[in-house]
Amino acid sequence: MTPKKKNITHFKAIVIGGSAGSFPVISELLSVIPEYFPIPIFLSMHRLKHIRKGFQEALSIRSIKSVHEPVDKESIQKGKIYLAPANYHMGIELGNSIFLSTDDPVNNSRPSIDITLDTASYVYKDKLLAILLSGANKDGAIGMKKVNMRGGTTIVQSPEECLINTMPKAAIEATEIDHVLEIDKITSYLIGNKYLLKE
Repeated sequence: MTPKKKNITHFKAIVIGGSAGSFPVISELLSVIPEYFPIPIFLSMHRLKHIRKGFQEALSIRSIKSVHEPVDKESIQKGKIYLAPANYHMGIELGNSIFLSTDDPVNNSRPSIDITLDTASYVYKDKLLAILLSGANKDGAIGMKKVNMRGGTTIVQSPEECLINTMPKAAIEATEIDHVLEIDKITSYLIGNKYLLKE
């Protein structure tokens, strides 16, 4: 299916997905997000399911804004950073809320990046920015395709820069990606994009 031509519009949400090798990259991204950044960010990262402490805290140390693990049916607030809890899928629902589930893993992963991307793109459509980073499996590729089909904007970390490039390469093979960027270009995009810094 040919992706629809995209209209430049104000974004209403960002989803960032990553697996092996993505933690330092996400830490770097969060370190440049200013306190006044107006839209919610959803982090779907593969993590050890039995270790529930330390991950959120480590991200918060680098981030100017606090990183929050939501509860099921929590209302989404502007400018907040949400991290999928260990061993839970995190999705976005119509009505401005988050859902968590313990449904079967997708691509051997829970949380599944595909689920977060699919549900977020259904809710936000062309107002979603999706970023996929380093990782060792194909989770996120189908989700990025859904974002593309629904008019959202897609970015993947340059495979040449990734510690493990399976995840971004799978997304590039699955759909037409809008931007393939090194991490410094992704941070520049986030802090310099007028469609992100206005509500």
